[in-house]
Amino acid sequence: MAKKQSRRFLTLIAVALVGAGLATAFWPKPALVDLGEVRRGAMMQTVDEEARTRVRDPYVVSTPIAGHLLRVDLQPGDHVVKGETVVARMMPTNPSALDVRTREQARAAIAASEAALRVSEADLNKAMADRDFARTDLDRAKSLYEKGNVPQATLDRASSLMRAADAMVDTARAAISMRIADLNNARATLIGFDDAGFYAGAGRSEAIDLPSPITGVVLQVIQQSETILPAGAPVLEVGDTGTDLEVVVELLSTDAVQVHVGDRVLITNWGGAKDLNGTVERIDPWGFTKYSALGVEEQRVNAVIRFTDPPESLVSLGHGFRVETRIVVWEAEDIVIAPSSALFRDNGNWAVFVVQEGAAILTPVVPGQNNGLDAQIIEGLEAGQGVILYPSAGLSDGAKVASRAES
Repeated sequence: MAKKQSRRFLTLIAVALVGAGLATAFWPKPALVDLGEVRRGAMMQTVDEEARTRVRDPYVVSTPIAGHLLRVDLQPGDHVVKGETVVARMMPTNPSALDVRTREQARAAIAASEAALRVSEADLNKAMADRDFARTDLDRAKSLYEKGNVPQATLDRASSLMRAADAMVDTARAAISMRIADLNNARATLIGFDDAGFYAGAGRSEAIDLPSPITGVVLQVIQQSETILPAGAPVLEVGDTGTDLEVVVELLSTDAVQVHVGDRVLITNWGGAKDLNGTVERIDPWGFTKYSALGVEEQRVNAVIRFTDPPESLVSLGHGFRVETRIVVWEAEDIVIAPSSALFRDNGNWAVFVVQEGAAILTPVVPGQNNGLDAQIIEGLEAGQGVILYPSAGLSDGAKVASRAES
């Protein structure tokens, strides 16, 4: 009898333990959630993009004439002074080498010019002889006219012939000058690439100095080696990185419509210890197509940002440096702010789950600006309240919840 009662007692205990275990296993537990806090503070909405620096007015030093550029000794970053620093030097181009046909044609032209010169010299001798005869005839006519042996017309005719003879002498001398010039021109065609002695002796070996157009630094050397360049070929680029630096950012056209001239800009991740400040100076009125790294076609618009910090804080920046810009399109002070991840749509309206006494309470809200991390709350919440972040679709109003961080 005692054994039966003991067995019954043990059975009841086992049933009780199993029931307690099942009750514990299937008892509703609070859902684990991530919690955030509603607060009051300052908030801003920005348009963030990568950008690059550039010199506002760079100067490209080009060759003024076609010639022989001497090697450029300057390096990028070297300081130059306007009108004093010689950034490049040029020599006139040497004449090209002559082939056999051109050389023989030039020699024939020289021979023809020499013959023409001899003809002109003979014409001068004839003209001088005619002038001497005309002068003798004029003297004879004057003597006879004074004695009354010839009329006035004879004296006038002799004077006219004398003047014509003088003109013929002048014409012959001018013809000789022309023939000498033709001869020199024909001889010049024989100057070739291998006539360096004659070329230097003609006074054409002086280098042409190209001074710096501004005071600044060398941005890049486009042509450093010694070479032959045509007129207008770029040699190097100079600019003032100290006081003439700006930032150009390529904005999506949908973001550009939110940006206005004068908006404040934060320039970050440029390598310095603290962020720099700037302001939007210009937004281009035209866009251009650009493909992203994923091959997506985008419409971009250039915006120019001017630094507002003193030049001393920009000494580390140069032309073409990468920076990141945050253009402030909206900002406010002392407003109610909630994490953006707490907001969701409920029947077309915005709502959040507020945690009160371990329960999730569905609370409608009226949000304002949203920057992706924080959202402005116009109505529905107060500072200090806890809200559920990333609420799941299965979470309902009044459900028990617990912080995942405390579990």
